[in-house]
Amino acid sequence: MAFTQPATFNEVWTDERVKSYLNRQAPFGENPDFNALYVAYKHMRATDFARFLVFFKADNRDVNAVNAQGKSFLELIKEHPNASEFVEIVSAA
Repeated sequence: MAFTQPATFNEVWTDERVKSYLNRQAPFGENPDFNALYVAYKHMRATDFARFLVFFKADNRDVNAVNAQGKSFLELIKEHPNASEFVEIVSAA
């Protein structure tokens, strides 16, 4: 498999870029708040995700939203072995 884009490290995440994840279109049948959390989690470093949560909560979004299978975002990421930093951030929210 060939990669078409080189990895980028230490890139700058402006507030505008972080906030853009609030408006991601959720797949049909998926909770928009859960989807926003999950997509942000997959793409952001923990420090940027913590900033995202501030904007997310200020927008009156639901940190406890569940996916189509009834699992909360926190429950889902607790299953990921390298997500401890994210678990702490969400638990504090």
